[in-house]
Amino acid sequence: MPTPRSAGLIAVVVAMTSLFAPPVRAEAPTNVPKAAVVVDPGSLTELRKEAEKSAKELEDATKALEQRRSKVAAQEKELKTKLRALDEAESQLAEIRKPVSRLAELFYQQPIGGDGIIPFLSGDAGVGTLRAMSDASQIVAVRQLAVEQTSRLYKETERLATEAQELRAGNLLAEAQMAAEIDTLRLRSDKIVKSLTAALVKMGIKIDKVGRAALACNPLRITAADAYPNGLIPRTLLCPLQQRGHMLRADAAIAFVSLNEAYRKQFGRQICVTDAYRSLAEQQSVYYRRPGFAAVPGRSNHGFGLAVDLCGGVERFRSAEFNWLEKNGKRYGWFHPDWAYSSPFEPWHWEYDPKIDSLI
Repeated sequence: MPTPRSAGLIAVVVAMTSLFAPPVRAEAPTNVPKAAVVVDPGSLTELRKEAEKSAKELEDATKALEQRRSKVAAQEKELKTKLRALDEAESQLAEIRKPVSRLAELFYQQPIGGDGIIPFLSGDAGVGTLRAMSDASQIVAVRQLAVEQTSRLYKETERLATEAQELRAGNLLAEAQMAAEIDTLRLRSDKIVKSLTAALVKMGIKIDKVGRAALACNPLRITAADAYPNGLIPRTLLCPLQQRGHMLRADAAIAFVSLNEAYRKQFGRQICVTDAYRSLAEQQSVYYRRPGFAAVPGRSNHGFGLAVDLCGGVERFRSAEFNWLEKNGKRYGWFHPDWAYSSPFEPWHWEYDPKIDSLI
């Protein structure tokens, strides 16, 4: 009869053997129908899809408005350059007109020659008279040219002014229309996020009284979380899970809630979670406590809020729970990474990748 000590040793050996034994596909529990159909939890997935779509539309419309404003700014700059050149030309023309006007006035005040135009008409005009007549003709020609230039400049001014007015009016109208479209998209997005938050609350996500957790569960704010280094994401930017005490980035959390509900329909209970987001300090603690079974601090997907460690059967390789999650997880963006199958062997570690989420 084995002693208590030897019995404990045997139990440990048996447990280790079952953990590292060759993969054997476990049978599903007898109380769960084998042909059970995984039904997506309510409208949560559809709300996620709509939230992502509205975010993309809002982003595209905002970019279009920014491009429009850049184009308008360039057109306005070009227009200002033209108008400035026109002002300079008019100033120069005004300077040209001054001496011409003085000469014209002098010409009319002092008729040609001492005896006026009579010597020219009588045929007695001398060199002085002819020179005076030539000067007068030149003055008239210059004055006429100045008048023509002035006329052209005035027409150009009117054309530019008309173009400027039409351009500004068109730009204002286009910007107003685009701004109204953006406002509509933003209101639609807000409405979707509120519906999504309400659905999460019904599924057990704890939302505080002032809605901070609700904001953290907004999938449109994941870029805010991305701005922080690994393990240093503020808790106010992380979405709580149904499993108390655990949090993830908004999109990963919402996808996990969908996966959790499908898992509940299959096995009659929630997914068991031992770990989700880890701060840098927590990752350092795990790294030193479990050498070889934790990533170097600052390099783990736990620090980005994109990984979970699971229990409740999933941690046993090729258990019914593990096999189900392996088969269905990718539909919700969750997968078991290749490295976790062997080096190091971590059947409990699962990660989220929005690119493989076929439901979004």
